[in-house]
Amino acid sequence: MTATLLRGAAAILTMDDTRRELAGEDILISGGVIAAIGPALPAPDGAEVVDVSGCLVTPGLVNTHHHLYQSLTRAVPGGQDALLFGWLRTLYPIWQRFTPDHMHVSAQVGLAELALSGCTLSSDHLYLYPNGSRLEDTIHAAAEIGLRFHPTRGAMSIGESSGGLPPDALVEGEEAILADCVRVIDAFHDPAEGAMCRVGIAPCSPFSVSTDLMRNAALLARDKGVMLHTHLAENDEDIAYSLEKFGCRPGQYAESLGWVGPDVWHAHCVKLDPTEIALFAATGTGIAHCPCSNCRLGSGIAPLRAMRDAGVPVGIGVDGSASNDAGNLVAEARQAMLLQRVLLGADAMSAREALEIATRGGADVLGRPDCGRLALGKRADIAIWDMSGVQSAGSWDLSALLLAGPTTVRDLFVEGRGIVRNGQIKTINMPELLTRQKEMAIRLQE
Repeated sequence: MTATLLRGAAAILTMDDTRRELAGEDILISGGVIAAIGPALPAPDGAEVVDVSGCLVTPGLVNTHHHLYQSLTRAVPGGQDALLFGWLRTLYPIWQRFTPDHMHVSAQVGLAELALSGCTLSSDHLYLYPNGSRLEDTIHAAAEIGLRFHPTRGAMSIGESSGGLPPDALVEGEEAILADCVRVIDAFHDPAEGAMCRVGIAPCSPFSVSTDLMRNAALLARDKGVMLHTHLAENDEDIAYSLEKFGCRPGQYAESLGWVGPDVWHAHCVKLDPTEIALFAATGTGIAHCPCSNCRLGSGIAPLRAMRDAGVPVGIGVDGSASNDAGNLVAEARQAMLLQRVLLGADAMSAREALEIATRGGADVLGRPDCGRLALGKRADIAIWDMSGVQSAGSWDLSALLLAGPTTVRDLFVEGRGIVRNGQIKTINMPELLTRQKEMAIRLQE
């Protein structure tokens, strides 16, 4: 692999163990990792030299929760002004018509959108498999785009006829779900440092699968050495369901089934109470904070400040493109910062802390200490932000990235490979992809 030298960054936000911030220094990429950081580094023979003067260089951002298939169902009428459960009932019949092609194309579009917003590592929660769809429809899409990918084999097993929310046509038998989890883990999961694909197990939510499936999924995940993911405590309806069906709060329910620990991360957690926050802190259970989706669905403001102060591992997630309805990760980090200020005051969260949550924090939630920071030997997942444009004109400090902009990267490297250059995706034909997605969306409407 050819080496790449990033020459003369205006600022480097390392997010390393000491949170160094550097000025006028270089970064040498070789073999997919960061080989050197320092001033006036010599360029190896044959290395590409990239001028990053006037740019802020950060670790690639990490997206800890998404539903990539939803990129085909943005701004759907009937679901735009609904709470979570009503929104789901509007969208389920549309998603029921998806095919493997829908899954593949929507994943490519969603990942391209993330890449342009500085994301180098994304998880995905795919919990429905209509018309022959499979998890690898998204895995192949990520490989083509070039992003580091953590897909999770989600599932729903309780349909409307059994008191659940999803249509019966979208649920699966629980033995078949577990068997397919084994299949995709064996086929695609890579536990090695620097892995480009790691597979997790992710029953959709406590209101769409049985207690047995939640418990058995945890047992299988630990047997296979993979991570666990689900939605938890997203809104007041979610809490009411847990109290009525299980006789306890969501955090207690999760604990009773083995769904706590450093190999578990839950999405949303807007309504966690202090005892649940303490439980997650004590067990190292991670949280994917999705501020824009929580606003869009009226779910509330998650207690992010309290979680961080307690020591809960927290990352940022954009959530699905049908409930956000965007997939811009740096904008999501800004929203996280602003909401804590709305809730607790202007000093509740700094731009630097929000950026730490969106980089190092998310990588740690996903069990990837090899990512999310710029340090020797760490993966060369790097975002380069041009700070010379109108959005950041007049800025005095690197916190301008969240306080002002830009919201699109100039360049993005994943494992040392240039995925975005000069603001354009280089790995796929974007105009063709967007034309295909538009045609698919029109057909779904019809």
